[in-house]
Amino acid sequence: MSRTADIDFTFQAPVTASLIVRALSESGWSPAEPRGISYAIQDEDGDLDWSSAPPETLGQIIGTLDSSEREQQSIGVSVYHPGAETGGLLLLFPGRREASFTPSINRKSHTVAEEMTDLPWYLEQMLAPLFKIGLLGYTAQDMAD
Repeated sequence: MSRTADIDFTFQAPVTASLIVRALSESGWSPAEPRGISYAIQDEDGDLDWSSAPPETLGQIIGTLDSSEREQQSIGVSVYHPGAETGGLLLLFPGRREASFTPSINRKSHTVAEEMTDLPWYLEQMLAPLFKIGLLGYTAQDMAD
């Protein structure tokens, strides 16, 4: 049996990838993961087309993700916390008032139930910086598939 864990965020006003990445950097998060920068743009079939690039291209990648032609497409970028050696996928949806984070890079297990994700740890690291940029609320779940 597998599990799916994610945190869905709702914002007061539209946010950009650059705004979220900059806010999360305050608590140690970075879009540069061990394999570089992973990012996604929704293709014409509605699927996310993931690519990777070297860290020195971050400005160009963020510019592409935040461009006006992408506003009605879902986009994504991996974020990584080097100090904790964990990270995941951050997705922003059309309209940019909703985002979702899925722990997927060296997922932190909960100390009481190792098969579950330590969502309180991820929330502790993300809520304060996201609240500063207009976070209205969140929903966190860890479910068996």
